[in-house]
Amino acid sequence: MGLLLFLCKGNHIPQFFRRILALIMNIQQPKRENILGVGVSAINMQQALETIHAWITHRKPHYVCVTPAHSIMACYHDPGLRPIFNRSGLTTPDGMSIVWILRLLGHKHVKRVYGPDLMHALCQTSIMHGYRHYFYGGAPGLVDDLEDRLKTAYPGLSVVGSHTPPFGSVSQEEEEWIKDHIQAAKPDILWVGISSPRQEIWMAEHVEILNVPVLIGVGAAFDFLSGRKKQAPRWIQRSGLEWLYRLASEPKRLWRRYAQYPHFLLLLLAQVMGLKKFPIE
Repeated sequence: MGLLLFLCKGNHIPQFFRRILALIMNIQQPKRENILGVGVSAINMQQALETIHAWITHRKPHYVCVTPAHSIMACYHDPGLRPIFNRSGLTTPDGMSIVWILRLLGHKHVKRVYGPDLMHALCQTSIMHGYRHYFYGGAPGLVDDLEDRLKTAYPGLSVVGSHTPPFGSVSQEEEEWIKDHIQAAKPDILWVGISSPRQEIWMAEHVEILNVPVLIGVGAAFDFLSGRKKQAPRWIQRSGLEWLYRLASEPKRLWRRYAQYPHFLLLLLAQVMGLKKFPIE
């Protein structure tokens, strides 16, 4: 894949062959594993970056679902969500429990592809490649703080627009304005931070109409990277206890989300033992 990326970027390669190479890279989608009916991509951060670069090079739209255990449980409770996650370009292992499951299934190379880390990694590589970013979501004023912090951390970062949609439904008039505003900005990467599963539904509905090669739903990453909320220390993240840290920080908002985790483990055990089938739809 690294060699293909080099060749595809090279100015010495004729345009016709660059298109063929881009098409080959686009076909090479990472392998997925079925976790309760959701096909989770068996990848690490470097593979995610290479895949996203190929999409931008090829200019064919894809969206990325950054997927912890509670998103998989959302798909279990609402089967209509499952095809949205399974049609994504990538459904990344966001939580450590998902990483451990994929490793147990034989994918020893898998590492966590966590929303805030993916934002940092893509902002860093954007300086070299010249990627253009657009931020969609967050509370009023949050995306301004986010942009300021990222531009400070990554001088030269190109942010071509942002929009904070209203909480709840959006009128048809505003929907048209949003579409026109994003299309006029011509971003390479559209970051969507409007909470899950709303952001996944929004990306699936808009991926084919915005002319943006990459849409990535990152949920609370806007809050963390703007400084509005504090992230768990790295050792807590690596231990798989970030959910407990977040629960302690926001118990009223998050207790229902994390109360599902014992049920997730029981369902996973039933799947592994062949007691229950979870087809990928």
